[in-house]
Amino acid sequence: MALNIKPLAKNVGLEVSGINLDMPLDVDTRKALQDAFMLAGILLFRRAATSSEAHLSLSRCFGELQRHPVRENWAAGYPELVDISYRPSLQGDSTVALYEVDGKRRGGWLPWHSDLRYMSKINRGGILRSIKRPSEGGRTGFVDQIAAYATLPEPLRQRIDKLHVVYQLRSDFTQEKFGKPKSLKLIDNAAALKSMAARIDQDFPPVVHPMAYVQPETGRKVLNVSPTSAIGIYEMQNSEGEALLEEIISYTLNPALAYYHDWQENDLVLWDNWRTLHCAEGVPEDCVREMQRTTIAGDYALGRRLSEFETRG
Repeated sequence: MALNIKPLAKNVGLEVSGINLDMPLDVDTRKALQDAFMLAGILLFRRAATSSEAHLSLSRCFGELQRHPVRENWAAGYPELVDISYRPSLQGDSTVALYEVDGKRRGGWLPWHSDLRYMSKINRGGILRSIKRPSEGGRTGFVDQIAAYATLPEPLRQRIDKLHVVYQLRSDFTQEKFGKPKSLKLIDNAAALKSMAARIDQDFPPVVHPMAYVQPETGRKVLNVSPTSAIGIYEMQNSEGEALLEEIISYTLNPALAYYHDWQENDLVLWDNWRTLHCAEGVPEDCVREMQRTTIAGDYALGRRLSEFETRG
């Protein structure tokens, strides 16, 4: 299979063409895709999958798949696919939330985050597929935190080298301390988060992850900070620590580093969850946006539950 691989806009990730997901991927193609994934962390496949089977086939090229813990979000007939669609008719029982962001209502809006950062084990990555494109909005943003680390001044690199961030899941994004818009209101929450709100402290205790780490395969440094779910710096639980975390996040969310994908139907985007952040700008309240995603299993083995971290520390 003759692949064509070229840089995406702003050199964030790579675009892959020449792939036929209706056919099994041969060994050489799989190796080329895996090498590109390790190099760039984000791969775009334009209009490459017209079926759930193709979506799953490509995802398995990059590792075993895991099911989302919330069964209500599984796509019908495909438990390894998660439905993250926004449909106005489902308000009150939706898999995604409706927020007012800077005065505009947005369905399916998500702030900058890495997936499962509120867990001690974070998944390897995921592949998102567009099924029905909205008439307006709906872009997904991506930031490579290897590139973000490279922008840090040396004194900041040294300050964060042995520091850790404490994270915990919140029932809605208005409760976040870092990285949220100045004006944010929850209109209607996702059904799963509504049901989980009363048991978050029991089922999702605080966890700790390093602020930076070395990518083992390449030796590159990764800025390892997710604004969403962050509570503060473990070693600096004071105003100085919060100011430092705010400063680091400002480097991570530098607009010059962000790539926003304007989806076409059957586009696929793969991201490395151990080194990237992503966000969803959402769609107007009356729009429909149909998306599904897979979750690629794995763990970088650097996260700990807070109690475990304190014991080992």
